[in-house]
Amino acid sequence: MDKKIFNLNNNIEVLYKCNKNTPRVALCFNLSLNEPLPNPGDYTLMTRLFMQGTKNRTAEQLAEELDKYAIEFSSELKLDYLKFKFVCLNEDFDKALEIFEDILKNSTFEDFERERVKLIGEIQAQLDSPKAKVVDNFYKNLYANHHYGYTNTVILENLKNVTRGDVLRGYNTFMKNSKKVIAFVGDLEFDYVNSKLEEHFGDLSPSVSNLPYIKPPVLNEVKELEIIKPDANQAHIIQGWLVDTASSEDYPVLALMNIILGASGLSSRLFLELRDKKGLAYVVRSSYDVARVCANFSIYIATEPNNIQVSLDGFKEEIEKIKRELVSEEELNNAKNNIIGKWAFSQEDNNQQAATYAHYAVTGLGFDFNEKAKALISAVTPEQIKDCANKYFNDKYVISIIKP
Repeated sequence: MDKKIFNLNNNIEVLYKCNKNTPRVALCFNLSLNEPLPNPGDYTLMTRLFMQGTKNRTAEQLAEELDKYAIEFSSELKLDYLKFKFVCLNEDFDKALEIFEDILKNSTFEDFERERVKLIGEIQAQLDSPKAKVVDNFYKNLYANHHYGYTNTVILENLKNVTRGDVLRGYNTFMKNSKKVIAFVGDLEFDYVNSKLEEHFGDLSPSVSNLPYIKPPVLNEVKELEIIKPDANQAHIIQGWLVDTASSEDYPVLALMNIILGASGLSSRLFLELRDKKGLAYVVRSSYDVARVCANFSIYIATEPNNIQVSLDGFKEEIEKIKRELVSEEELNNAKNNIIGKWAFSQEDNNQQAATYAHYAVTGLGFDFNEKAKALISAVTPEQIKDCANKYFNDKYVISIIKP
């Protein structure tokens, strides 16, 4: 049995995949965000506090025990879910589960004030980077009035208002009202894994079967935003649009258009035109950033401050070209090979596979979405690329610029 999908008694969905002759197993446990975030910063602090002590272990004891057994453990807040992940030696799987269960069920969240001070310092340090600042400003305005827009600057403004009670309420919300999925990848027998997962997690609140509707962000205008940073030695520019997400029939088309325009490195159109031919860029790329209720397509460049308008004109020129002219079959096939190759490269080990499976499952796409997406990618035509470009590259966008 290589792969099996099943449910624990409390409806938690589990994918088990056996990769023979691998010495380390990986487990990813995701809990969906079923309600819009409350105050910015609540869940960010909660996620950090999972590693700061439980009813049974201090933060130091946790760190020592994880180190003793060489267990890599992390908690991370995504836009749509809370993610726990560990990697350990096969023989230490039960120990890793026991520690994880303690963290998940018994975290005290008592080291609240010290962690808040640390988070404020870390955010301030991150925002000293011009690129981080321009990206923050882009997302904050693209996703205005939506929890997707809770960027570092928004969190920083609100952290003083967050209480330990807010953190505890957030924790209870996740535990009681969420879709819960587990992906296990490694070389352990199915019956053993199944029994251990039931033993450690079978008493959690039942997993919600269907994800609720969450209102997506809306952008009905052009927003052009400038930040002046006197000590910056170059300009950073991002222009982006709201587009459909992975559940849409346009997903494979948008993914390929991203590869063609700027996500395939040296061979992408933006790199060839804006960096190689025009010498405008230190860095230029496009991104298709996908979340559950929406996605965005953006173009980024780092350039000389006196090249800002020329760069924006270059963006427009490449956008108009892909809206007007069909891509060649050769360019499209190269893009298909590129994206399928990237996916394969990003899922080489047990850790990467578990994270991928759990990500797609908790966002409602299913454990097998990646395999389905490959077939959809293969079927995309040049006409679809052109139609998609005309559909989404419209006059409702955000431009974020930081310059000296």
